[in-house]
Amino acid sequence: MEPVILPVLQTLVFPGFLFLIAVSFLYEWLDRKIYAWMQLRAGPALAGPVGIMQPIADFVKLMGKEDITPAYADRRIFGAVPVLMVALILTFWAVVPVTGAAGLVSFRGDVVFAVVAMTFFCMLIFLGGFSSSDRFSLLGAERAVLQLLGFEIPLMLSITGVCIHTGGLSVSEIVSWQAENGWSILGPQAMGFFIFLVAAQAELERIPFDIPEAEQEIVAGWLTEYSGRKLALIRLAKDMELVFISGLAVALFLGGPIGPSHAGLEWLLYPAYFLLKLALVVAVLALVRGLFARVRIDQMVSFGMRYLVPLSLAQVAATILWRLI
Repeated sequence: MEPVILPVLQTLVFPGFLFLIAVSFLYEWLDRKIYAWMQLRAGPALAGPVGIMQPIADFVKLMGKEDITPAYADRRIFGAVPVLMVALILTFWAVVPVTGAAGLVSFRGDVVFAVVAMTFFCMLIFLGGFSSSDRFSLLGAERAVLQLLGFEIPLMLSITGVCIHTGGLSVSEIVSWQAENGWSILGPQAMGFFIFLVAAQAELERIPFDIPEAEQEIVAGWLTEYSGRKLALIRLAKDMELVFISGLAVALFLGGPIGPSHAGLEWLLYPAYFLLKLALVVAVLALVRGLFARVRIDQMVSFGMRYLVPLSLAQVAATILWRLI
């Protein structure tokens, strides 16, 4: 019985679903605190010690609000999108290593599996906005797909550079290589890490790339018609996406959860290393969010095609030369 119970507990509790949800709420609080600090504001302060329970309070509040579906919306797609977003991130989280070199699921090519998750998430955003049958939602959905052209290619190329550099096509192989040879970011992948973070900021639709949700221009973009439980699930999915993408950055560039340890203490130290590195990536993304203003959609696509794509191609070429030398 025990060999069956352990994988179930790992999937549902740690480092699985409940762990991801708890960490997502924690790092949403961290992100809001850093953003508020940069704007000389207090940020979350009332719910729990130093406001640490505020994300949970917001989620519970939204779950209790009225859930409205527009009369002309495609009810099936409109209602399915929030659930599919949460399910998608929970599924693909399995490849992120938390307690060792491998995640809950590890196979050759799971790096591609992780990239597919991010593309599917963007497709769900488009379906959510398109199914709302609202002019602002349609504009937000179109912007999300157009923005995809600007960051998807550099994102994939930055990951390709890591795969070439380490010679692995699975997250576990990449983490194991770094355990023996040092973090990827300390070598020729430093530029790849920068490109990954910029593309991740666009993937997460965070300032300066929050173009599909620009409240000053199109109300709330593709989210305009969502409310109540559906909006709560979407917000939860976005928080989990932040942790998922940051976790990928940790695994690909910062050695994953592997670090200095003592025999028998890996079960404690590796998750601690993972959370610390994850906090570092989230803090960098929060600083970028606080430092810049929103760009236009044409500026975003132009920046991606004119600068990020050539940089990522140069980084891949440099990695190939490094391997040959």
